[in-house]
Amino acid sequence: MKISASDDRAEVGRRVAAGLKRASGACALALAALCTLALPKGAQAQVSDLVDRSTLRVCADPANMPFTNEEGAGFENKVAELLADKLGLTLDYTWFPQATGFYRMTLGAKRCDIVMGYVAGGDPVLNTNPYYRSAWVFITPKGSDLADVTTLEDPRLKGRHIGVVAGSPPGDLMARNGLMGMARPYALMVDRRFESPAEAMIADINDGAIDAGILWGPIGGYYAKKSEKPLAVIPLVKEKGDPALVYRITFGIRPGELNWKHQLNQFIAAEQGAIDKILLDYGVPLLDAQNRPVQPAP
Repeated sequence: MKISASDDRAEVGRRVAAGLKRASGACALALAALCTLALPKGAQAQVSDLVDRSTLRVCADPANMPFTNEEGAGFENKVAELLADKLGLTLDYTWFPQATGFYRMTLGAKRCDIVMGYVAGGDPVLNTNPYYRSAWVFITPKGSDLADVTTLEDPRLKGRHIGVVAGSPPGDLMARNGLMGMARPYALMVDRRFESPAEAMIADINDGAIDAGILWGPIGGYYAKKSEKPLAVIPLVKEKGDPALVYRITFGIRPGELNWKHQLNQFIAAEQGAIDKILLDYGVPLLDAQNRPVQPAP
C-alpha cells in the first residue's frame, strides 16, 4: 500500500496484498493458528506475548526509500527511532527485501517484532490502529492543463501519456476509463538497490516523455518534493468503486500479541503529532478520516 518505489512495500503491492500469496506460507500460518486456538484463551495471550521486549526489533527492507534503508534515512526509520526513544529501548533491524518470503523470514521467524508500515487488514499480520492515511496520487507539472485533475474520469486525460505502475490498483481504474492505450508502464517488483521506477517516472514527467504519472502517495510525494521542477501532487480520493485508492497504514505485528498491540496503540495516540510531522517532512500526502489533506501543525 510497504504498499519499494511502486508501492510498493509494494510497493503498495505488498501493502495491499501484503505480498503473501505463497501456499507454503499460508499452510504454516494456518497450522500456527490451529495450534494457538487449541489453547485456553489466557494461555494464548501468554504464549503469543512471550517475546523479548528489551530491544525494539524492526523488520525492514534495506533499500526501500522513502520508507526504510540501511542508513536509517527513511520516514519509517524515523518513526522507529521515535518509538524506541519513547519505549526506552535500543533499536535493532532485521533486513530483508519486501518480496516473497518477507513475513516468513522476519515476523514469522520471530527474528523481529514489528513492520513499520502495513495496510490495515493485510494478512497475515495483526494490525495496530492506523497511524496515517494516504492515497495514490496524480502527478503532473505545475501549470500544465492537467494540474487540477482530481479523478481519472476527467475527459482531458483521453489520449494523454500517463505513467502507471504495472499491476497496481490505479491501472484497473485507468483501464475502466479507456486510458491504457497511451499509458506507459513502470515495473512493480524490482531490486531497489539498482532500479527505482518512481524516480524514473518523475524524470519522465520532467522531461515531457509523459504528461502525468500515478504513484502511491508516500512515494509520489517524496520524489515530487525532490524534483528539479515543480510538480502538482493530487491525491485521488474521488474515485468510485473498486479498487480503493485510499489506504490506512498501521504497524504490523504477529497475530495474538495483544499486549504489544495495546502498547503500540498507546504510542500512536500519544505521539500522533510527532508522527505527522515526520511524514509531512518527507512529503507524504496525509489525509484525515474525511479524505481532506492534513496540514502541518503551526
